Amino acid sequence: MSYDPAAISTLIRNRLESFQSNTTVEEVGLVVETADGIVRVSGLPNAMLGEMIAFPNGIFGIVFNLEADHLVVIILGKKTAVTIGDTAKCSGRIMEVPVGKALLGRVVNAVGEPIDGKGPVASTGVRPVETKVPGVLDRSPVEEPMQTGYKIVDALIPIGRGQRELIIGDRQTGKTTLAIDTIINQKGAGVVCIYVAIGKKSSSVVEVLETLTKAGAMAYTIIVDASADDPASMQYLAPYSGTAIAEEFMYAEKQDVLIVYDDLTKHANAYRQISLLLKRPPGREAFPGDVFYLHSRLLERSARLSQELGGASITSLPIVETQRGDVSTYIPTNVISITDGQIFLQGDLFYAGFRPAINAGISVSRVGGKAQTAAIRKLSGKLRLELARFREKESFTAFASELDEETQLQLKRGTILVEILKQGIHVPMPVEEQVLSIYLATSVLIEKLDLSKVKAFEMALLAKVRSEDQSLLEEIRSSKKFTPDSETKLRSHIQALLDGAFKG
Repeated sequence: MSYDPAAISTLIRNRLESFQSNTTVEEVGLVVETADGIVRVSGLPNAMLGEMIAFPNGIFGIVFNLEADHLVVIILGKKTAVTIGDTAKCSGRIMEVPVGKALLGRVVNAVGEPIDGKGPVASTGVRPVETKVPGVLDRSPVEEPMQTGYKIVDALIPIGRGQRELIIGDRQTGKTTLAIDTIINQKGAGVVCIYVAIGKKSSSVVEVLETLTKAGAMAYTIIVDASADDPASMQYLAPYSGTAIAEEFMYAEKQDVLIVYDDLTKHANAYRQISLLLKRPPGREAFPGDVFYLHSRLLERSARLSQELGGASITSLPIVETQRGDVSTYIPTNVISITDGQIFLQGDLFYAGFRPAINAGISVSRVGGKAQTAAIRKLSGKLRLELARFREKESFTAFASELDEETQLQLKRGTILVEILKQGIHVPMPVEEQVLSIYLATSVLIEKLDLSKVKAFEMALLAKVRSEDQSLLEEIRSSKKFTPDSETKLRSHIQALLDGAFKG
């Protein structure tokens, strides 16, 4: 029997060329140590910093440290979910979350999983939770207002789209309420809102959800919840995940976004806990040395993009809690230096009945004034001057027994102004009605009105203009200006009430 070497060689070559292997090669590591949600993994030399590591039972973690002979991974789940001896595999992906319009109206956790009981989210894609911030040439000036619906804020501490405005104050002074009302005020404005709850009680998040649902705001809102019951790793991740979701709307959908971080004090505490468990050197107040970078790389992602990139924006309202009004502690001073201004809520004002309890004297907006409407800008200068004058007189005359007539009149004007600036919760005002109230607050027409009737007078004036002169409201709304003709019409409405229902 003879063999043809050439034929055999050709046959072998053809079979080798057509051979397909179904085998794959992957690195598998081993958990060698675990404690308080921090695990050390050996055997994954090609892992990347920030990469998602897969453990059994669908548990994931994030590579936090790359050390000589092992990885340090924080677990995104229960502390006991991973044990010594478990296998670990690289995913090849940097930590990412689901994004897209399907998330609107939903409550998700820090990794984008729904927790509202409404079933899975049909997301259209994913984005990495940490991305490069927009450069200077990729940004454009802040020129459009982000109306909060609060007279004192929109007039004296205005916020522009693309700005980072800190809300700071002691607990139970109305910080969250201010942020939630700002979300409610975006109804019909084409702004997507994201509320990130960090370390809050689950009952508080449910209350926020109910408030937004009742106001019809959940249609354009996403809640990212990392509650106090969640591990520190989820609380650390939540604001970055929320920002990634926001960036999808800004970059891909060309929509303006408002994101609230409630609050960054608890976020810093979660990061401190992780860092101490990683045995990183503690610094001031036991925080690690990079705690400033923790928040700067987060808040710098808020911006107004250039027209070449679509011109959309992310406006952020970070919230920081203080102790007894002390803003000189580590985290408040850090965040103040990163943001474009701060709204300071003061406990003394809150308990005195002035709500929102904003101290306009030490609150500031470094950007938003450029984005104010012409009508508000025209009236806010006089408002600021009158309020400052009143606060000065009030402090000097607190212990005076006798006051001259002029000082008494200035104090009376100031108390009227303060009364009109008070505003109930969850009732944000459209800008055209704010113009009417602000003009009324600085008007000498009502300086003789009894203080107990001031709030009722304001409500009556707004109701009168709504029912009898919609053209005045439409003129202010469309032109964004307060013309002499508009002022004449408004003065006539005020005088009509003074001569009528409020006479005497």
